[in-house]
Amino acid sequence: MSKYIHNLIKQGENQKLDFKFEISDSKKIARTFVAFANTDGGKLLVGVKDNGSISGIRSDEEYHMIQAAADLYCKPEIDFTEKIWTINGKTLMEVTIYKSNKMPHYAPDKNGKWKAWARINDQNILVNDIILQVWKRKKSKNGTFIRYSDIEEKLLVYLNEYTSVTLSKFCRLYKVKRHLAKKTLVNLISIGLLTYDINEKTITYKLVAPQKINIHI
Repeated sequence: MSKYIHNLIKQGENQKLDFKFEISDSKKIARTFVAFANTDGGKLLVGVKDNGSISGIRSDEEYHMIQAAADLYCKPEIDFTEKIWTINGKTLMEVTIYKSNKMPHYAPDKNGKWKAWARINDQNILVNDIILQVWKRKKSKNGTFIRYSDIEEKLLVYLNEYTSVTLSKFCRLYKVKRHLAKKTLVNLISIGLLTYDINEKTITYKLVAPQKINIHI
């Protein structure tokens, strides 16, 4: 059984795996839970240091803090499963969060404001209004209707040549008001023409399959 845990630890922290030496802040753990649930799901190993060494759980209170994170500091609440392992006399906890069909989930940031997060590589990244609207649109039973205008055409032509764009650059390039630029991006992502890349610094938007799109002005 210990081989399973050791194999997990060897992977290192990644998009679906996080290590925690100890649980001392339920709100912070809630952000990890939300990021996993909003993305691909994942596992939290409690009692494991960042370098992968097993330190063991320091207090029974840590389980209660995990429960509080899922119940009190995740909206909607997030279900999880847990398993206790004993490795070389040290106890650790494996917490599994599944990809949610109730997304978006929210957790409080450092200022207590409820925000949505995604798990990108080994980081919990705050998502913007555009991604939130796309997630909500996917849950809606209504389809996406767009009026194909000059703005959509210019953006698609630009992305066919320059690969990606940020919201701010989109607004500057074509002097588009921010709310209209957001709506355009949400619509084009929702109908499958665009996708997005998230990192710590920015979110960029690009064509799903540039080589398959032939656009003429």
